Amino acid sequence: MIDFNKTRILLEPNEIPKEWVNIVPDLPAPMTPLINPMDGKPAPPELAFAIFPKECVLQEVSQEPLIPIPNELREIYAGSYRPTPLHRALSLEKELGIPGDDIKIFYKNESVSPTGSHKPNTALAQAYYSKRDGVNELITETGAGQWGSALSYGCNLFDIKCTVYMVRASFLQKPGRKILMRAYDAQVHASPSNLTDSGKLYYESDPDHPGSLGIAISEAVEHSMRSDKARYSLGSVVNFVLLHQTIIGQEVKAQLNKIEVKPDVLIGCMGGGSNLGGFMIPFARDKLHGILPDLEIVGVEPRACPSVCKGDYRWDYGDSAKKAPILKMHTLGHNFIPSPIHAGGLRYHGMAPIISILSGKKIMSSVMHHQTEVISSGLMFAKTEGILPAPEAAHAIKEAIDQALAAKENKEKKNIVFNLSGHGFFDLLAYKEHMMGNLVDYEMPREEIEKALSAPDMPKIDETRF
Repeated sequence: MIDFNKTRILLEPNEIPKEWVNIVPDLPAPMTPLINPMDGKPAPPELAFAIFPKECVLQEVSQEPLIPIPNELREIYAGSYRPTPLHRALSLEKELGIPGDDIKIFYKNESVSPTGSHKPNTALAQAYYSKRDGVNELITETGAGQWGSALSYGCNLFDIKCTVYMVRASFLQKPGRKILMRAYDAQVHASPSNLTDSGKLYYESDPDHPGSLGIAISEAVEHSMRSDKARYSLGSVVNFVLLHQTIIGQEVKAQLNKIEVKPDVLIGCMGGGSNLGGFMIPFARDKLHGILPDLEIVGVEPRACPSVCKGDYRWDYGDSAKKAPILKMHTLGHNFIPSPIHAGGLRYHGMAPIISILSGKKIMSSVMHHQTEVISSGLMFAKTEGILPAPEAAHAIKEAIDQALAAKENKEKKNIVFNLSGHGFFDLLAYKEHMMGNLVDYEMPREEIEKALSAPDMPKIDETRF
């Protein structure tokens, strides 16, 4: 008889974490500062306060290991979708021919949020702090539309205007996301657009330019600087975003403890690093402290945009127009224009500095997969577990399947846990193209990456100055 208490593990609303986990004080290498693109020096607080909500800036540089989640925000989480369930993927295990309990696959289901992904965890926090600061407009970019949808939802909840610059490739591929954002009264523009100087650089030479997250970020930052009552809102990469997402990993720890399961492998897709970071940071902290020394943490990238697997760890601009702060991170170069693959949320040229440091110090590893095998894995998951995953989340599913089959072949016992970061109900075109045999794989040639990384406008930062 199936023990359903161990296959769908739930928490009560009063078990939502009371604090976010800040891994910065525990990192095995110092966190580098955000750099002002105008002078190459560490960005002063005044510059950061002009771009981001004030409390988020303070959290970005905090050395406190735990940062309290405001009670009002916890109540909003509880009233809408948190805690999210942890499932054991029994039907997927059966499809893979995994007998007994030697190999278990679990997934954290972040697709149950109002907008279908993990992104509201930080969107609600940023909208909450912005409202408290008297901000009346938040401007952002979005790749696949998960982040834009989440911020639109958060802004609508707090009665703040929301403007979204959506990468044109996704703007055309995912009309459902545009409709959802506009349902929350957000303004949505295809990027590059002719509404900003940053966008015009690309739009006027090619109105059909597919765009990139780097270009969309430039447009959003430029727009946000037009008013002292407007702020830029970011859904990935920076420390405070990963901090807000640690609500995911803390819930997973509590859920696994309830069924007395110790994870062997944690898996998440990674584009900028938000869902993987939030999922694994509470566990990575334990690994750094020797509590889970053998835990394997795996980040999964698309072969078309592999910033960790094939990029360099170096200083680079966070956007294409060089308006956003400079970060030290794994990067393919801010001029990199990725192929318009369907995993739009994984098409960013860089990676969160936290993820970059943990990768460089071998606290986690990285792999990459082609989109055809990823979408095939997503279809297998839909047929077995009933949820059609977002193409981004399907990267984690593909790696979880590979890990389970390898453990089966080697007769290993293994507990595999992955983050289902979002559903794919707005990503049906990717699955349609796959079913029709039109989906093709693309791997960025090394010479293209080298060209982007050797561009003469790549920043050169003298670290002895700070």
